[in-house]
Amino acid sequence: MFFQNNYFYYITIGLQAICALHCIRKGTQNKWIWLIVFLPVVGSIAYIFTEIFSGSNIRNVQSGMGSFFNASGSIRRLEDNLRFTDTFNNRVILADAYLAAGRTDEAIELYESGLRGAFEENEHVLMQLIVAYFVKQDYEKLLPLAKKIYNRPQFARSRAHIYYAISLEYTGHVGMAEEEFRKMKARFSYFESRYQYGLFLQRASREQEARTVFTEIVEEAPHLSARERRDSRSWISQAKEKLKKG
Repeated sequence: MFFQNNYFYYITIGLQAICALHCIRKGTQNKWIWLIVFLPVVGSIAYIFTEIFSGSNIRNVQSGMGSFFNASGSIRRLEDNLRFTDTFNNRVILADAYLAAGRTDEAIELYESGLRGAFEENEHVLMQLIVAYFVKQDYEKLLPLAKKIYNRPQFARSRAHIYYAISLEYTGHVGMAEEEFRKMKARFSYFESRYQYGLFLQRASREQEARTVFTEIVEEAPHLSARERRDSRSWISQAKEKLKKG
């Protein structure tokens, strides 16, 4: 329903999973993993140019990247790794790969099986489960997961927060949904969440308010830095399209 035609979203998830897998294999996860998870676009781009396209790595990019982007081959290797060594990390890495490849049910099964004992409140797994349940439109299961990490600092600016707000709407809690969207509404930032707030207003037949939100997004774009415009390009472009259609 919601993000089925949003290619930018799936590209982002794919890059995030690829970079996470690569940094874990390289042993640089302590330095990079949280940046990749919570700032997927910026973190993934920074990781690619810092760790993959740098130093001695540049000589192996052409051959290495081809096999790295071979999803089925990578997944088979990760499945073999899990069969031989059934650890939490191997489960999560394979689940991330499944999710990026659109094998959402298999990803959910692995994520859920990993939420045991010391890992019961693992933030990365909960975030990824929120993504997976949203893709499946299983909004009722998403809500309690979001509540578990609601007060953690990373949640406020995350895509999981957006999914939480939309899921509240789709489960009949429209007032609560708008309250969450308003928490993610600030000038010169939160472009994705503000764009989704505009869509929320349109679904509520509040067209003029929606146009105001889209107009603010477009008018702020020229005042952003080059990096900020690049990171928010998709949402600015989509806001422009909404205004044209109006």
